[in-house]
Amino acid sequence: MTPELARARLDRLWSRGTAFLGCEYAILGGAMSWVSERHLVAAISNAGGFGVVACGSMGPELLEKEIAATQALTSKPFGVNLITMHPQIDDLVQVCLAAKVGHVVLAGGIPPGSAVRAVKDGGAKLIAFAPALVLAKRLIRSGADAIVIEGSEAGGHIGPVSLTVLAQEILPHIRDVPVFVAGGLGRGDAILAYLEMGASGAQLGSRFAATTESIAHPNFKKAFYRANARDALPSVQIDERFPVIPVRGLVNEGTKRFMRHQAETRDRFQSGELDKEAAQLAIEHFWAGALRRAVIDGDVENGSVMAGQSVGMVTGEQTTAAVIQELVAQAVDALVQRG
Repeated sequence: MTPELARARLDRLWSRGTAFLGCEYAILGGAMSWVSERHLVAAISNAGGFGVVACGSMGPELLEKEIAATQALTSKPFGVNLITMHPQIDDLVQVCLAAKVGHVVLAGGIPPGSAVRAVKDGGAKLIAFAPALVLAKRLIRSGADAIVIEGSEAGGHIGPVSLTVLAQEILPHIRDVPVFVAGGLGRGDAILAYLEMGASGAQLGSRFAATTESIAHPNFKKAFYRANARDALPSVQIDERFPVIPVRGLVNEGTKRFMRHQAETRDRFQSGELDKEAAQLAIEHFWAGALRRAVIDGDVENGSVMAGQSVGMVTGEQTTAAVIQELVAQAVDALVQRG
């Protein structure tokens, strides 16, 4: 197969994704708090991918400014990721609709019916995350226009199942809407394999987090360049009475202190110094502000350096456009090699 024919085949494989997103390549940028802001989002969209603003804990006014700033940097489509548990979720949806954002991603739990209806009534496309087939079907029935299945290889908050298993469980059975795969993806030939299984595109985070356009601190980026896949581990829970939401990040002094903090808090509970609720809050508050400390302040020893297992494929600083072109070239080359 010639490179031209291979590229045409790749374009056909993800044509459903590119048509849905309105971009050249069905490659979404993962929504990473403090990282996926105007500069990186615009860079991904300008390079032919699909950038996604991470709203995180922003309030409506701040999100409105971030969307406007992103629109000033790109005329290409991009989306906004909203956390379903945000106390102002309905107001945030209205901000997106007023700004003519074409795609709204609802993440972090089952989207509330009011938010789903508002997105649909406002004319935007709704993208939702599904960690299981039964939930994917339920989300589609409730109005999701596309689904993201994200494996446990991803960085940040993760589910318990790998992408290789989720893809086998979900891709053969969902044909109604585009399905995008995410988690541990770092090469174009891997993306190609999922496209051939039925995916419409892929979402990547770690490959983009350390690009030239990322505002992340140089220390944060260097931590990515030095890291291997085995350095990106999920947070560990030491006592089932005090649940810890699994978060994948690079092991550092902060993660070690978190283990000690859990043990000390458990001991204070058992001695009667703390009640159960106070102990749980003490554990949950340990990481408050830790992601910002790592990304913005550059404290990669004590902050939370969220990273997926694909971090081992981030070996040096590249522009966002170079990353996307490399991914496309790898997929095309894989097709060429088959003949």
